[in-house]
Amino acid sequence: MGGDAPPDRVAAEWALLLTDPLCEVRVLAEVGWDSASGFAMPGVRPAGAEVLELLGKLPPEPDEGDEVGALLRDTGLYERFGAAIEDVARSEEADRAALNATEDSHARELATALARAVVAAVLAAAGGDADCTGDERDRLVELLTARLGGDARMPGGRAAAVLGRLAMRVTTQPVLNAWRGSLTTGATPFVGDILRYQARGAALRDFLRERIAEEPGPTVLIGHSLGGIALVDLLALRSAEGAPLSDVRLLVTVGSQAPFLYEMGALTGLAPGEALPEGFPRWLNIFDRQDLLAFLAEPVFPDDPRVTDHEVSSKQPFLPCHSAYFKLGTVYDRIARAVAETG
Repeated sequence: MGGDAPPDRVAAEWALLLTDPLCEVRVLAEVGWDSASGFAMPGVRPAGAEVLELLGKLPPEPDEGDEVGALLRDTGLYERFGAAIEDVARSEEADRAALNATEDSHARELATALARAVVAAVLAAAGGDADCTGDERDRLVELLTARLGGDARMPGGRAAAVLGRLAMRVTTQPVLNAWRGSLTTGATPFVGDILRYQARGAALRDFLRERIAEEPGPTVLIGHSLGGIALVDLLALRSAEGAPLSDVRLLVTVGSQAPFLYEMGALTGLAPGEALPEGFPRWLNIFDRQDLLAFLAEPVFPDDPRVTDHEVSSKQPFLPCHSAYFKLGTVYDRIARAVAETG
């Protein structure tokens, strides 16, 4: 699973793994391999037993000089790594899958499944606190797989065959139902911030206006999530008042809900159906289709040439993708292009 698979499929696979980190291991525990005997010969240790032993020996707190440790720290996953190893290594599914893995090829696939389970468990526990791109996630899987005696770059095997098609067939609602608890606790900070802003947003807009005024000359404004809402409001209100912020040439919103709030009549600076006022700058709206908190702006303002949507992909499902934008080179490349286009 993963590898050169289309981004939508990769995200769907990881949505399953985040919902159930042991789903691939469970397939190997229940179905095993066609060539496996299903039991260990007397006096012969299954190849999978060594993989499970290596998993139990992984350091729960890798050194900073270790690439795994550096990646875990950089992605906000370090504190939860030890618990994820313990949960996977001590699971009944891992024990049964290891017993089924009687050949070296089985053990290599088991190593990949266990590594993916550990990374999925860490990401699921971190929720919205994870700051991890798909490339960083995949590198963690690759490093852990190698330490368990496998190769994460090899094509998927038994578990991939069973779960690959399932991932693309899973509807949004079952996944959301399974994630309901983590979505409630993980997304609540985002939603709560938006609601607080709606009630008391003037102070934030005043703060932003003052900070923007401190830097004379051509200005590019970049806002993520709630920050994008506040900037759209500020620019719309000032432009409508005939006092647009001087020299703001470009607005960039990233993973923002501003277009959605506009359509719902909940955007302070612009009523539904109103066009963006004269003086509003060019607007680049960057989104990831897996980000449930990101909305398109072009369809909302279809006749306004100032508005441009641009899609990126962190290869992560929701929630991790909402925090991963600024680790993507494509985000910076598109912003640089937009800045150059403004002259």
